Amino acid sequence: MFLLAFFALITERIVGYPDWLFKRVGHPVTWIGALISALDRRWNREGDDFASRKRMGILALIVLIGCTVAAALAIAAVLMLLPFGPILLVLAAASLPAQKSLETHVEAVATALRYNGLDAGRKAVSMIVGRDPEKLDDAAVCRAAIESLAENFSDGVVAPAFWLGIGGLASGAAYKAANTADSMIGHRSPRHEAFGWAAARFDDLINLPASRLTAALFVLAAVFVKDASPRDAMRAIRRDAKHHRSPNAGWPEAAMAGALGIALAGPRSYGGQMIEARYMGDGNRTNLNFDDITRALKLARVADALLIGLFGILALLIWQF
Repeated sequence: MFLLAFFALITERIVGYPDWLFKRVGHPVTWIGALISALDRRWNREGDDFASRKRMGILALIVLIGCTVAAALAIAAVLMLLPFGPILLVLAAASLPAQKSLETHVEAVATALRYNGLDAGRKAVSMIVGRDPEKLDDAAVCRAAIESLAENFSDGVVAPAFWLGIGGLASGAAYKAANTADSMIGHRSPRHEAFGWAAARFDDLINLPASRLTAALFVLAAVFVKDASPRDAMRAIRRDAKHHRSPNAGWPEAAMAGALGIALAGPRSYGGQMIEARYMGDGNRTNLNFDDITRALKLARVADALLIGLFGILALLIWQF
């Protein structure tokens, strides 16, 4: 299975998910999202009490994961019956990690700030974060982009690759379904606090391994990146990761912050409401610019290469033994 994850990462790193394919058939996340929306409309009834909505949310998650696993197993079985079946299976698996699209979106923020100024940077960063963009200055735009890079490298690249390695296309797709459910209904809004409870808790659980692995990859990547500090990355992880509002996001964010000598997270505004949060890292937090985003992208690229190399080694070891 790690061989599948290895080739899927390489394939997605090179070609991404083609626009022409997305326009014709969509993407697994859009298919999963459509099912989540349907379950939310049908089963999340505002007239029900908290406990009932919570139970229906648990049932919705079970149905979502079950349907996704069944579909993935069927797709894998059919593909392996076709000519060049293993290659087709790799192409299907390559739709799950999102290295190329993540890098493209974060790089767009740096480019916008560099050539078109703060308003363009705010618009670009609003595509990848949910905080109020009009309240962000240059440094805050940079922090938001780097935080998004760190967190999404964990749950958008490392985690799907990890679960692909553990259980093939079915477990990789199951992870993607659960993570999408958390993004759509796993937040503490009046509508979803009960119905999305199971999705949020399950996503926290299945991201535990990837968040720790991502932090380790950032620490190791800092060895190979100029002006990055693996020692400070480890120190930030030990001191700050446990103070993040999320049991997982603090690990990659603290590692990224420490490695680059900057501060991430901290107070931010969502929907006009200020959220108080601890900073990850104790470095520069007020004078960041587009060059810091470029540095973060460099660290993430090295970490990505290390991840691919790790999966290649694991695949080789499993094949030999």
